[in-house]
Amino acid sequence: MFDIVYELRQRLHEFSPVEARIANTILADVDAAAQYGVTELAERAEVSAAAISRFAKTLGCEHVRELRARLASASAVGKRFLEQQNAPPVSALFAQICDDIQASLRHNLANLQEDVVQQLADAICQARRIHVFGIGGCSTVFSQELQNRLMRFGLPITACSDAVVMKMTAAILGPQDLVLALSVSGITPEVISAVEIARTYGARVGAITRAGTSLAGLSDWLLPISIEETDFVFKPSASRYAMMLAIDVLATTTALNGASENHEHLRRIKLALDRYRGGDSRLPLGD
Repeated sequence: MFDIVYELRQRLHEFSPVEARIANTILADVDAAAQYGVTELAERAEVSAAAISRFAKTLGCEHVRELRARLASASAVGKRFLEQQNAPPVSALFAQICDDIQASLRHNLANLQEDVVQQLADAICQARRIHVFGIGGCSTVFSQELQNRLMRFGLPITACSDAVVMKMTAAILGPQDLVLALSVSGITPEVISAVEIARTYGARVGAITRAGTSLAGLSDWLLPISIEETDFVFKPSASRYAMMLAIDVLATTTALNGASENHEHLRRIKLALDRYRGGDSRLPLGD
């Protein structure tokens, strides 16, 4: 992978004065630089058109068109990752983090449809086997979290975050089995590939992901999440809470499907943990 922004920044001190002017002009606005023609870039950098051509070759590009293509590719990450935003004061930052979480929860709660949640909870209770697929970032963590929430109700659930094992697992599933697929982006190739294999053999699929994505299109039941990212990239994504909200709503609905039996399951778990470690009656179960 060739990262032209990294290359420009790392080599800035090595460039000649003319090359440095071109590099600084590009780094000032990578997205705009990708759109400039040779003449415009030369004028903005206050160099000759020939200097732009030579600079492209210095970076390993055969011609300026290739340089522009690489700049366009680099700018696709978005301006918020190319231009550092100033951090607010600490007191305001703490409040902003909390506000973003609350806004994400409110927005995503409105997206959850009660009938779809209930249908997926019913499918969970009826499934012969339940496999949770999630890979990368919070999806790996939350696949384990979903297993932790549902296994306490005596359900046959296993989480997997290994790309090869997900495919192997998907290949042995059938119509009585259920896949729960987690992906904030909805475009993770490994998860999509495993879900496609599972569907080939008749397994049903519930997904927690963005609506309108490839993964959403493969699901029988969709619990949609919305991503609301800010320009301040240093703050962890509030979309994690959207995923957690969907899991908590689904787990609670599933538990209530067999409230009496699941209440007994939870009592046994609390008793076993109390005898193992002690603690008061308000300690959470295994958390």
